[in-house]
Amino acid sequence: MAEINPSAIETLRSRLTTATVLTPDSDGYQDSLIRWSDTGRKQAVWQKDSWDGVVIQPVNVADIQSAVLWAQEHSVDLAVKGGGHSTAGTSSSEGGLVVDLSRMTHVSVDVPSKTITAQGGATWKEVDEAGAAHGLATVGGTVNHTGIGGLTLGGGYGWLSGQYGLTIDNLRSARVVLADGSLVTASETEHPDLFWGLRGAGYNFGVVVEFTYQAYDQSPLVYSGILGYSPDKLEKVIEQLNGTLANPDARSGAMCIFAHGPGGSGPMIIVICFYNGTREEGQDRFAGFLALDPFLNTVDMIPYSVVNTLQNPQATYGDRKSFKGIFYEPPLDPHFMRSVFDEFMAKIQTDNDLMPSAIILEFIDMRKICETPLPATAFASRNMTQNGILYLRWTDPSKDLEHRTWARSVQAKWKAELETRKKDLQTENDVPQYINYAEPGDSVVTNIYGENLARLQSVKAQYDPNNVFHKMHPIPLFTGEKLKK
Repeated sequence: MAEINPSAIETLRSRLTTATVLTPDSDGYQDSLIRWSDTGRKQAVWQKDSWDGVVIQPVNVADIQSAVLWAQEHSVDLAVKGGGHSTAGTSSSEGGLVVDLSRMTHVSVDVPSKTITAQGGATWKEVDEAGAAHGLATVGGTVNHTGIGGLTLGGGYGWLSGQYGLTIDNLRSARVVLADGSLVTASETEHPDLFWGLRGAGYNFGVVVEFTYQAYDQSPLVYSGILGYSPDKLEKVIEQLNGTLANPDARSGAMCIFAHGPGGSGPMIIVICFYNGTREEGQDRFAGFLALDPFLNTVDMIPYSVVNTLQNPQATYGDRKSFKGIFYEPPLDPHFMRSVFDEFMAKIQTDNDLMPSAIILEFIDMRKICETPLPATAFASRNMTQNGILYLRWTDPSKDLEHRTWARSVQAKWKAELETRKKDLQTENDVPQYINYAEPGDSVVTNIYGENLARLQSVKAQYDPNNVFHKMHPIPLFTGEKLKK
């Protein structure tokens, strides 16, 4: 990788119109490096007469186009930062150019067409609140300070997925700056091959500067909140969670979180309930949970936009973090879950630096998601397999390898359990893994693109043949021989 000398940076400055250019000697540079996880933070280093890194913060598309071309001209690594939630540093560059979209957050709503259009640096908070102002909502993230870009381009599950599918199933168009610097609109009618690839592998093709989503009429209030249970009720809670999937309701969803309570209150089981309906309907849906006499109950009729803040206290910025995707075929085995819970709590109680960690399991009605044929988008895991995350959080950098190694061992146990369940149920879900829950280079979560890989390689060869965009689950390039065939 080439070093970035001062003259090259001056060339970049001269080609930009309103973008802020930050190098390590600039005010605001350190702030620009902040990511949701400290493990995602990288920075430039001064070497002799050159910087080996630079950040730009554009406010218009033209400056993004100029930056993309400049990076290639100077053989500089390119990263794109939206919400900055990657724990693996895919929105950062050590020695390259970061295009930081944090100043491009405008959201607009077209009420007649029921669409929401958001710039690439927006978060789901902005989208949720803009939609709510007009009685609308779209399928978005369940932690509202997550950027819209990464979640969308990898698929996107949310509380409304049971009714409306994935976020990509509700993406109507995207404006993209390609590797050659051109700006194109991708939709079902314009660049449909690129639009296909964006929906499930979209990190690989360009800088998406604008997303337009289909939205839906949304009641001001929904039935949702947090239930807390003591560890002795684990098996009964799992029984109720399994029941939500055995008797699915498109308007309903749940999350189960194994965590240590705040203030040293000890291990606990948290259930976040969601029902997109009336209080009476929600109470009926979650009657079995309420009958277990939770010691914590915040469930009430609340605005939909508030539902996506319920995990925020656990998902704050700072510290070192790791995501490991865990996946399961319902129903969950209560004996397996007891072993998972006990092992996890023993680990974080042994190493107090891991105390803020959690295991998060999702319970979503997958029927609407599975209605879309697998070849219709690049998203490769349309099946009934449910998603979860082993979420580790710590502060000591010297423990990075140790904690990630342990996380992989836990992840491997879930994979073994999944394979056993698949055999028992005689299912053939070849790609159970959700791309957004798979850290790049993960040796356990493999086969991300499944049968869509060959077509993705063709789209990649057309729109980014030199692999400029390669940070997140890069698509293997065709060889020259393959391209000739």
